[in-house]
Amino acid sequence: MTATHTPAAKPAAASDRKTTYREAMREALREALRADDRVFLMGEDVGRYGGCFGVSLGLLEEFGPDRIRDAPLSESAFVGAGIGAALAGLRPVVEIMTVNFSLLALDQILNNAATLLHMSGGQLPVPIVIRMTTGAGRQLAAQHSHSLEGWYAHIPGLRVLAPATLTDARHMLAPALADPDPVLIFEHGSLYNVSGDLPADAGPVDLDHAAVRRSGTDVSLITYGGSLPKALAAADDLANGSISAEVIDLRTLRPLDDATIGGSVARTHRAVVVDEGWRTGSLAAEISARLAEQHFYDLDAPVERVCSAEVPMPYARRLEEAALPQTDGIVAAARRTVGEPAPATGRPG
Repeated sequence: MTATHTPAAKPAAASDRKTTYREAMREALREALRADDRVFLMGEDVGRYGGCFGVSLGLLEEFGPDRIRDAPLSESAFVGAGIGAALAGLRPVVEIMTVNFSLLALDQILNNAATLLHMSGGQLPVPIVIRMTTGAGRQLAAQHSHSLEGWYAHIPGLRVLAPATLTDARHMLAPALADPDPVLIFEHGSLYNVSGDLPADAGPVDLDHAAVRRSGTDVSLITYGGSLPKALAAADDLANGSISAEVIDLRTLRPLDDATIGGSVARTHRAVVVDEGWRTGSLAAEISARLAEQHFYDLDAPVERVCSAEVPMPYARRLEEAALPQTDGIVAAARRTVGEPAPATGRPG
């Protein structure tokens, strides 16, 4: 009698699961702390309070005060201490509450972290990750609504990241920690409560390449961070008017992925750059200049920029909304590139 072999049933594929941007960031930190004893988290209120935005909630209880370290109210001190720890062989993750407070540690970031590898002739790498919340839209007025990631993207020696999706929030930290150079991660405050399905097969994020979040043929919407949802909403709106918009998520602001940006514009021949920073000297200005330098003959219309108004961010909600890039402004800019007038809104222009 011949025995028959029945193949074993394949295990069911893991399913996507619901999570939030905040929880995805927390999972990334937990995974890093478990995987490598050299990793520790340091910053103001990251321990017993659970982080100013709740990202590190529960980590102190799991990993203890040696690895979840509440720091004194001095960004220059604890960022400097993080740089020293990185030089000594540890893998610090330093949290700065909001980007405006990072200015108090600018000397440490610019003159130490970004330059030591060069100034030591390659002997002193600084593998530090510095996380901070950026952006407006939460009525925090002029003190806590800055979008200064473009300033840091100006500095050689740094890698600058802007996770905009659940997958990037969950999986950007591991390659950032593996980078021998200092990495700055800008987390837009409006994204922490965003919820959705985290793909079960999501894995390490490629930090060297931008992502095409939506394919299109008529215009490229180029953006990052908290403006990505607005760009995607604008693409939906444009599609209703038979305009096909491609949406590019930069993800990494330094170094910029010229190939993906340029490849998109070579396909669509039009570009709208959406940047929550101020227009003057912005990332949008840099991207527009690169497109003019590298893809002038691919462009069928001038590059449009949608940026924040050049004012200190207002507190009043209506004024804040008016000062920030919004979906209707992105739609209007895209329509201009294809030669279509924006529909009348009944509001002053």
